[in-house]
Formats: sequence, structure tokens, C-alpha cells
Amino acid sequence: MVAYGKRLDIPAGTAVRFESDHPKTVTLCSIGGAKIISGGNRLATGTVGSLRIESVIDDLVQRGFGHLPEPGALEVSIDTDLGREAYAAMFGPTVGDRVRLGDTALWIEVERDETVYGDEIKFGGGKTIREGMGQATNRPASESLDLVITNALIVDWSGIYKADIGVKDGIIVGIGKAGNPDVMEGVHPKLVVGSSTEVIAGEKHIVTAGAVDAHVHYICPQQVTEALASGTTTMIGGGTGPSAGTNATTCTSSPFYMQHMLAATDSLPMNFAFTGKGNDSGPKALEDIVIAGAAGLKLHEDWGSTPSTITNCLDVGDQYDVQVNIHTDTLNESGFVESTIAAFGGRTIHTYHTEGAGGGHAPDIIVVCGLDNVLPSSTNPTRPYANNTLDEHVDMLMVCHHLDRRLLEDCKFTESRIRAETVAAEDVLHDIGAISMISSDSQAMGRVGEVVSRTWRTASKLREFRGPLESLGDTEGCDNGRVKRYISKYTVNPAITHGISHLVGQVAVGMLADLVLWKFENFGAKPEMVLKSGVIAWAQMGDANASIPTVQPFIGRPMWGSHPRSAALNSVSFVSEVSIASGTIASYGLAKRFEPVKNCRNVTKKDMKWNDATPRMQVDAESYEVRADGILVDIEPATRLPLSRYYNMF
Repeated sequence: MVAYGKRLDIPAGTAVRFESDHPKTVTLCSIGGAKIISGGNRLATGTVGSLRIESVIDDLVQRGFGHLPEPGALEVSIDTDLGREAYAAMFGPTVGDRVRLGDTALWIEVERDETVYGDEIKFGGGKTIREGMGQATNRPASESLDLVITNALIVDWSGIYKADIGVKDGIIVGIGKAGNPDVMEGVHPKLVVGSSTEVIAGEKHIVTAGAVDAHVHYICPQQVTEALASGTTTMIGGGTGPSAGTNATTCTSSPFYMQHMLAATDSLPMNFAFTGKGNDSGPKALEDIVIAGAAGLKLHEDWGSTPSTITNCLDVGDQYDVQVNIHTDTLNESGFVESTIAAFGGRTIHTYHTEGAGGGHAPDIIVVCGLDNVLPSSTNPTRPYANNTLDEHVDMLMVCHHLDRRLLEDCKFTESRIRAETVAAEDVLHDIGAISMISSDSQAMGRVGEVVSRTWRTASKLREFRGPLESLGDTEGCDNGRVKRYISKYTVNPAITHGISHLVGQVAVGMLADLVLWKFENFGAKPEMVLKSGVIAWAQMGDANASIPTVQPFIGRPMWGSHPRSAALNSVSFVSEVSIASGTIASYGLAKRFEPVKNCRNVTKKDMKWNDATPRMQVDAESYEVRADGILVDIEPATRLPLSRYYNMF
């Protein structure tokens, strides 16, 4: 009975083979947790205790087991060690281990490990998630997880760490150590694995929050597939289809179109929010669109971003607690950047493509990066500054804004918006945390499927050109601070800006389980799996007629969670509070869950995670040189970028 209440002291999920004619000496250790034995052959069921030993022996003898007392048997204590390489191969990296992100110049180091060494959970033949072992016995579905992601390396604004992630009813309910508290140490009370629990193997995978793309022109529904395939799970913007208005601006203009766009996206596996047109000097139409369901308002120069419309739009935004987004006046028709800043009146506003190539006061809209009330973002075609960035912008601008190369005025308009100096400065301002977000500007001078990849290309370029961010504690071979800064730009910060961070944008308890799994080598380029509320909506998958799921062609494909009825259950439409309270949303008779945006109007740049810098900004009107706190911010264009052709051959 030396083995009573004990288990083999070997790595979790491994085994020792015993041959009948070969005696073997093994090392044992006590089971953990509450020390309650269950399942198996029912040989010692119950709580482990010395008072039970005799009754357990009697029961074993009655069942025909041999028993030879050895009162003087030698017992020795031996520590069992496992090398880092072997441990990482089994359970993924742990504290102090470093991982390269794709083919970028970025390396991360695991800051902490919330699993328990020796009691890790892992699924598979001979592994630990089995009944009575890592899977608890006789737990009702209400007390067990729906899904556990095991041994995941979480990369989030809040940290870079190893943990199990538990999902229940589509919500992250726990992050830490999952398993069976009867026999395992340190199991989180919300992370009990039972027979109701599904498993996703997170070993050797990075888990991030789904991307929040806060600048979407809803030009075509095919964007959703492209976005989902890249790791985007929330889209914010406006439009009605490939109309002239939507090709240029992100405005769902009328209650009629708001209802239709909410209906059109009701069965798509994506969270949506729609912005109404904010260009009006009077409040009536703006109030109408907010009551119809708009989660925000958009001011765009193509509709006239004048001081009068800005002031009125902010008034309505304040009244209904929805965010105001702006594309300012490139032509400086109704005033210069100072006029627009004055119209803000110190109130919160989200400035799109704040560098200016996507539009905005020429040449100095970028100075708003120094204001505490401005939440600045970039769109991805200028991310990062590379040797062909400027050339491709000319064609994009002509098409997206309905311009004509034969008109001198249109050519001058194009030249005024595309400036090497400000695009270069944009790189550096991102790296110092002065620009807080990155979005797509989908099909309207931006690529909806490249928010994530272009963010990491930017981070990698800046790592190569500027070295470690020592101000954030980074060193050679460890870029944790920079990685947290950049992942915040497309997850938590746009979520905070648009009043949805209570549900999306971070890997945290209480959030929707909108999670993206990445193999280390594919990080930032091709997700291995995309979850919507814990349901697999997209994954790398092989030939459906093959005998195993990994047969070529192994490519990203839609999964069950992307099908209409499931998508309506696993995704959310974000709308204004007043549209729900007024009964407008209920009158649409749609299937998706509707959630109100919250706290949009009291956000400042200080709330932007890892990206709250407000340097004193200056732009030379003649040379376009940009200075932050008196220092020239400039950088050479990249001639080679990571996460590009190598990842997109197939």
C-alpha cells in the first residue's frame, strides 16, 4: 500500500511501461488537491486517509489481488527534474523561455506561468484529461467548463504569460490552472474540467484577443471572410455597399439603411457596430440615426467637416454617449487644424488616419497626437513606411475619392495628402506610443485582412531600426514592452475608444471568448484558429475527404461557428443605449444579441493602454518635417518586411 494516494512522479501525460518479467523501480508522489480518488477500477474510491488503509487492503485481497506486507520497505525521496527543452516540447514554453514572433525581429519572454508544474492538463491518448485524473468525476454541466484551452501562451496588453483559459456560455470565466480539484493542486474554482468540457490544445500556441478594426467601409460582405481569416472578430464603421458614399466614407446614413445593415450582418460570424453620418450643423438627422442603432457618428471631409458640423456632432455624441470619429478637412477650406482643434472644445474624439495620407488637414493634422482629448489611429496602408508606400497611395487616393488625373486641382489635392515626412514620422510616433490604434480603412485606402500583419510589420521594422524599447524595460532578445504596446493598438484601445471594452478587446475574465490561436512561426500572418464566443469559426483545415484533418491542401477555411444560426448566437451587434431603450432594436426582429456601447464620451488618451504619450507636436509647413518635443521624428523606408511573401505563396 505504499502507492495508496500516490501517482507516478513523471511528467503529466507521459507513461511508464511495465513488463511482466522485468521488475522496475519507480518514483511516486502524492496526488494533489482534495485527494479524492474516483473512477478507474473503483479500488480505493474516496478521500485518501491513513484510517482507510486497512479497509482498502481488505477489499483488494477479497478481489483477488496479492498482498505481501513489507513493514521495513525502503522509501527514499528523489526530486524529479525535467529539462527546459523537454518541458517546452510537451507543454509549451514556461517562465523565462523566449519565443520569436513569426519571422519578425520581435522576441517575447514568458513573464509568469499560472499552471502547476507536474499537474498540467493535456488531452490525448495516455494524457491527463481523463476521467478521475485531470477530468473531474460526476460534475454537472453547470459546474464544468464548456471549453478549456490548455497551456496557452497569452499575449495581451495585460501581460505575456502561460495559463489555461476556461470558457462557459461563450464567456471567459477563468484564466489560470484548470483541471480536477479532487486530485490536482491549484485548480481555479471556475476552471473545473468535467465530462461536459471540450478541449483545444493550446500547447505551443499563442492566444490573443480578436482584433477590433475600428475603421471599416462596409463596401462588400466578402470583407467579413477576409477579416475573420486574419484574426479580426469585431468590425466598426459604416456604409451600405459599393456606393460612391461608402467607397469614400464610413457612414450608414439613414434609419432605413441602419435597419438593413443590421439585418444583413445578423447571420455573419463577426461583431458589428455601425456609425451614422455626422456632417450636419443641426441635430435632428444625427439623433435619428443614433436612435436607429448607430454606435457612433462619423465626420468626413467629403461631406464637409466644418467647425459647425464638428461642434454639432460632438453635442449629439455627448447627449447619447456614442463616439465621434473624424476625417478632417485636407483642403483647409473652412479653417486650418487649429480651427478644428478649437471646434473639438477639449471633447473626446477619435481621429482617423491621423498622419494624413488617408485624409486630414494638410500638412499638419498629425499635431493632434499631442492632445489628451484626441484618440489617434492609423489606417494600415501606411503601415509601415516602406519603399513603395508613397507610389501606391496615388492610385488608391484617385479611386477612393472619385478624383480625376486630368484635373490639375485633383492632382494637387493628391500631392498635398501624400508626404514622405509625415508617413515616416507616423512610424516613430507609433513606437513611442503617441498614436494609439491601427485600423484598416477597408477597400477605401486600406486592407481589411491586414490590420494584424501590418501592425507587426511596423513593430518589427521599428525594432530593427530603433533597437529595444529600453523605456519599457526591453532588452536584446526580449521585446515584451514593445509587443504589449503594439497589440494594444488593434485590441483593447479601439475597444475602449468605442465603448465595447467590457466585452471585447482583451483576454480577461468576463470577456466574450473571441480568441485567436497562432502557431509561433505563423504569428501575425495566419491564425491557426479563430473562436467566436468559444465556438470555432475559422481554422486551418485539410482535405475534407482525407482520413486525418491535416492532409493538404491545409488552408484556412470557415468552420461550424461561421454558419448562420451559430453566428447569430456567437456574435454581437453593438448599438447605442437609446436604440435599445426606445424599443427600436427589438422592432427589427433580429437574432443577434445587441449590446449598448458605454462610456464613450469620458475616455481620454490617458486611457489608451501602452499608447498614451502626448508629445508637443510641430510640423514645418514648407519642409513637412515633424518634431515631437522638439526632436525630429524621421526614419528611412523599409526595403524588406516580415510576414509577407513567405506566408502568402498559397
